[in-house]
Amino acid sequence: MALERYGFPVRTAADGLEGLELFRAERPDLLLLDVMLPLLDGVGLCRRIREESQLPILMMSARGDAVDVVSGLEAGADDYVVKPFETAVLVARIRTVLRRTGLPDREPEPVAAEPGPSPDPSVREIGGLTVDTGAMEVRVAGRQVLLTPTELRLLLEFTAAPGVLLERQLLLERVWDYGWDADTRVVDVHVQRLRAKIGAERIETVRGFGYKLRRSAG
Repeated sequence: MALERYGFPVRTAADGLEGLELFRAERPDLLLLDVMLPLLDGVGLCRRIREESQLPILMMSARGDAVDVVSGLEAGADDYVVKPFETAVLVARIRTVLRRTGLPDREPEPVAAEPGPSPDPSVREIGGLTVDTGAMEVRVAGRQVLLTPTELRLLLEFTAAPGVLLERQLLLERVWDYGWDADTRVVDVHVQRLRAKIGAERIETVRGFGYKLRRSAG
């Protein structure tokens, strides 16, 4: 009822299995999943949906424990919110997720990247990793890789500045549109997910600061 007052058309499901059926029938713009669902919990439902779709998913839970937060993110959620929360806060998070998954509202700003001529400026090639920013396609050694919109935005930031350290707070601002201090575990888990898809060796951790994309794999 609160979300409808803010202008969102809403369909609801009482349990995870009903939610999976509703997702397949309706194909919504965004999924808001509670962790504590009967029959199939929110984390399990998130995993099932990620096998079929890359649409944005926002998890909510009454438990702010790190294990619950990380489990939801590792299952494929784009973001999470911990109850209790103000409705206006939830609406702001929903709008932020929808806005950033529109892809992309701006090109990431290069940070001291070395110049290099390219036959097609919309294509970035770095050590066997190819990102076509026009078609929004990613390939590793010629094989297409499917990324969620959030993962793709994260990769765009890395490929705009290969070899350059990107701090976690900077990534939160650019990828998640957070202009305030937020939980950097969101960044860490998404980097893990991105590594699993493009190769763990491609993204280097700079302990205590952030991450950088290696110019060559290995």
